[in-house]
Amino acid sequence: MQQYALPSELPVVQAPMAGGPSTPALAIAVARAGGLGFIAGGYLTAKTLAAAVDEVRAQTAGPIGVNLFVPSQPAPREPIEAYAAQLQAEAERFEATLGDATWDDDHYAEKLDYLVREPLHVVTFTFGTPQADDVERLHRAGVSVGVTVTGAAEARQAADLGADVLIVQGTEAGGHQATFDANSVNTTPLSDALDQIRDVSLPMIAAGGIMTGADASAALDADAIGVQIGTALLCTPEAATNAVHRAALLDSMFSDTIVSRAYSGRYARGLHNRFADAHSDAPSGYPEVHYLTRPLRSAAIAAGDAQVPNLWAGTNWRSITQAPAAEIVREIATGVR
Repeated sequence: MQQYALPSELPVVQAPMAGGPSTPALAIAVARAGGLGFIAGGYLTAKTLAAAVDEVRAQTAGPIGVNLFVPSQPAPREPIEAYAAQLQAEAERFEATLGDATWDDDHYAEKLDYLVREPLHVVTFTFGTPQADDVERLHRAGVSVGVTVTGAAEARQAADLGADVLIVQGTEAGGHQATFDANSVNTTPLSDALDQIRDVSLPMIAAGGIMTGADASAALDADAIGVQIGTALLCTPEAATNAVHRAALLDSMFSDTIVSRAYSGRYARGLHNRFADAHSDAPSGYPEVHYLTRPLRSAAIAAGDAQVPNLWAGTNWRSITQAPAAEIVREIATGVR
């Protein structure tokens, strides 16, 4: 395949924010504005993913991508059971029952089969690399393949498997860190990551802390072909960000962000609330811990308690606005030098 180029008019990519914020409406708005809209395939079945793709395709001819989570290996049970015991009092306070800390592969094979049958512009992967056969199947279907990486070693691994583009994630990014090793914390700033990965000689999309045109310009000046924005879109009308999360961002309830695996068993950056701080040393185990804490997080949101649920946010979250997604995409693109 020829060297990957963004299929969108503008060098702005919507981050796939699984678990709530990403919606078909958000992907549609970004695509219509000239950016690259994304459907977050994480936590979806193949059937629900297909329904989301159909909804987006029915309303825009713009370029669209899908992101998938690379399955992990099952985690040891004892640390997770001990963590569940720690959380029991918290759950009782909300009259919630902790979830079943089970492992699954997030319907990975079924979703990949669907994307080979119904190809889109690009499929990206997070939490590791797909198998070489998966990359070959997507390439044969005419689909470009992207892998989210945080360092040069990961980038070389993705290149060796035939990836077309690298989504380079700096430590500033909100939500889950994409490190291949779930026990490793990404502390590398985006500018340094771009500098380290440039020699791999694959096109780079910069992710992490991109909120303004100036942020985008700095990334493009560092040889990225585009920028991926997530936190900037969390409070748009098109996002399904819950009310507690929106209020915490817009009202500056918290002073900073924290990287914690309290919520899912994988390191992720969010607003520095009590729960993330108290349980930052939670055991590794994704998606087991995600399923364990999900009912507790939902109960806290229903109660309007911002001190307990995950409030994903990148380090530059204070620049967030409630503007429509199209306006944010165009403003960032217009501000590029």
